[in-house]
This record gives sequence, C-alpha cells and structure tokens, in this order.
Amino acid sequence: MNAPHAILFDKDGTLVDFDRTWGPAAGAVMRHFAGDDDAVLERLHLVSHYLPDQGRFLQTSPLIAGSSRQYGPLWAEVLARPADAAFFEEMDELFREEGTRCLTPIGRPAETLGRLHAQGLLLGIATNDAEPSARLQAARLGLDPYLSAIYGHDSGYGSKPAPGMIQAFSLLTGLPTQAIALVGDTRHDLDTARAAGAMAILVRCGPTPVDPFAHEADLVVDSVEDLADLFAGTRAPVAGELA
Repeated sequence: MNAPHAILFDKDGTLVDFDRTWGPAAGAVMRHFAGDDDAVLERLHLVSHYLPDQGRFLQTSPLIAGSSRQYGPLWAEVLARPADAAFFEEMDELFREEGTRCLTPIGRPAETLGRLHAQGLLLGIATNDAEPSARLQAARLGLDPYLSAIYGHDSGYGSKPAPGMIQAFSLLTGLPTQAIALVGDTRHDLDTARAAGAMAILVRCGPTPVDPFAHEADLVVDSVEDLADLFAGTRAPVAGELA
C-alpha cells in the first residue's frame, strides 16, 4: 500500500488497553447502576458479556466496538429505565470518570504519534467512545499536540461503522478519503474505512483477534508503534492538505 497522508486512530484497543482500562471501569459503572441489587448486577454482567471475577469482557461483548447508544438499550431494559438521551448521557459521564481513573495506554502512544506527526502526517482519533471522554483521555496521554481532530459517537458524524468521521476528517484536512488511513482493532474499524474509501490498517493489540478478516485490510501490524518505522521517509505531499 502507499503511505497515507493522514491517519485516524481508533482509541480503545488501539491506543488504550481495552481490558485494563474498560474492564475495571465498566465493572464500577455497572455496580453504580445496580446499587445493592446483586440480581440486577448479574443481569448487567450477562447482557454485557462481562466476566466480573476477571474484570474483563468476552470477545462477543457489545461494549468492545459499540457505543453507549448501541449497548445502552440493553442496560436500560435490565434497569427498567427509558433508553433515552438522559440515560445515555449519564452512562457516558460515568464511563468518562471511571475510564479516566483506570486509563492504561498500549505502549507509548505519545511517542509514536509524535514521530508520525514529525513525518508530516495529519493525525486524529475516531472512536465510538463519547467525544468528551476521548478528549480527556487523549489529554491525559499527552496526545493533544499531535491531533488535528477527535471524533466520538456524539460528535455529529455518526458512529462506526458509518463513514462520517472519516468524511469529516477529509473535509477538515482537504485530503481525499483515499489518502486517509483508519487504524483500528475491530471489524467495525475495517468496515468504516471501506465505507469511506479510506485505507484500512488493523492492529493486533485489541481484545479480539483480527485474523478472521485481516486479509481484507491494506495492512496489519502488531501495534501502532510499528507504523512510525514503516512510514518513515515514505510520504510525499498532497496538494490541498493542511500545513
């Protein structure tokens, strides 16, 4: 594949260790909603495909790639609450608090993004997490100086696997979607890239294997740290991109 001129990174499972961050964070959020009702807590664990004794999710969990708007209705049903905007916002706020408390990066993302930025690539984040949570975590990880945009499921461009985040980044940077790569660890990320006509790069550092669909990607690497080495010196300028 040709080297991209801009990269959108998925966050969880790509830059952030999903199990170490969201395993304990989700456990705390579910306990908050269940209160003292252990039967409700058990049902939340069940619909979330969550293993409380291990503090992690099964690979089938809807929380791995989905947003609160996608798995939130399952929780609302368990809790006998309306699956409305107020409930989803409450979920997002609690996940933001607990996710920041438990935040664990994969490798040294600030160093890696710094190297890619120094090579002239335009960088951003496209996540199904809420944008405020993503912005807070990016700041805590020291990524802000290297990012031109951060998109979440609530940013107005839809959730992955819809192509809206990539299309928004294309408009922002002045680059065609074909010059943008989406780097992620799930089928959602691959499908998002394909829907937008962007490059699809998969990483193997997420909570679920990418092997069943790896052959559909343009590139597969172990982690984002590999990208700075692979793209060093391979990039040429594209007319119309931001300086």
